[in-house]
Amino acid sequence: MHRQDLHTALKMLEDQGLRRRRRTLESPQGAHVLVDGKPYIAFASNDYLGLAGHPELIEATQKAVLEWGVGGGASHLVSGHFGAHDKLEDALARFVGQDDTLLFSNGYMANLGTVTALVGRGDAIFADKLNHASLNDACVLSRAEFRRFQHNDISALARLLETTPARTKLIVADAVYSMDGDVAPIREMVALSDRHDAWLLLDDAHGFGVLGPNGRGSLLANDVRSPRAIYMATLGKAAGVAGAFVAGNAELIEWLVQRARTYIYTTAQPPMLAATLLKSLELIEREEWRRERLHEVINQLKAGLSGLPWSLMPSDTPIQPLVIGDNGDALRVTEALRDMGLWVPAIRPPTVPPGTARLRISLSAAHVSEDIDKLCAALQQLAR
Repeated sequence: MHRQDLHTALKMLEDQGLRRRRRTLESPQGAHVLVDGKPYIAFASNDYLGLAGHPELIEATQKAVLEWGVGGGASHLVSGHFGAHDKLEDALARFVGQDDTLLFSNGYMANLGTVTALVGRGDAIFADKLNHASLNDACVLSRAEFRRFQHNDISALARLLETTPARTKLIVADAVYSMDGDVAPIREMVALSDRHDAWLLLDDAHGFGVLGPNGRGSLLANDVRSPRAIYMATLGKAAGVAGAFVAGNAELIEWLVQRARTYIYTTAQPPMLAATLLKSLELIEREEWRRERLHEVINQLKAGLSGLPWSLMPSDTPIQPLVIGDNGDALRVTEALRDMGLWVPAIRPPTVPPGTARLRISLSAAHVSEDIDKLCAALQQLAR
């Protein structure tokens, strides 16, 4: 965009109710935060298990800093691969029931690196229309044929797979959809990938730590295994720290070490974070009460919002979208809630389809019943 056009474009975003603004936290992440000098009950983060400020993670970081220092210093393949990284990769592979894993700095880089390492010109990708932006960008950058199917439409995906001439095929999908809160038909997708000899990349950013036995993720929640399944999860949401990993069979992971550009050409994640994540994994596995608490607050919210003119989308995950519709109305509701000390973000196009602007209510095991009651009462009041 030309420099002189920026002012006009920004003004247009403002007029359409689409201009985004950052809020500054002045406290640790949690269910209760200080933002721009004001206290809020927060329904705005992906800290689903309430681990981001956990004292055991803070203590683990302090010990790790003394052992490993602060910075990674170099890429993994030069001199930035530490013992803490090795231990975490081994632990993650065991945790999600895969042969091996590879750490990435974040989920965006994990998706970009994996997709572009596996497919290119002459290959074909089949993607759910509601996939995360990182998957869409990865598909475009790969230069493979990029075909999209209607959300969770297994029949449409099957037809695409049956008619493609491509030898290398890749299915990509979110396991839990970040703006709708619903889940992918994973068993059916695995069956299709096996039938058509296609890779299946599942982005479980919002399922890892929350779904499955002991929070082991969406693949194990569906009790499916396949050598064609590639599992990606992030470590800055339910795990409470930062980073991401890709898990799969050993040859796949070795190929990513050799060819994933977002792994090869960037400085390694600080080893102190990897050491902290080992403690986070321990808490995720051990403290089942956190997932039980999540189910309690999800059910409490659904009951408390019944009868509203706005509809909650069908979701049994901590992501509970309340569809308002109009961009301006969604902004007015979120601002009114903010005046009441409740932080609930408004999500607008292009993140969601036009006409479906919504409040994205994110729940956490750290929320108490009184927090949910206050939010429900405020929304009922605003609706009247």
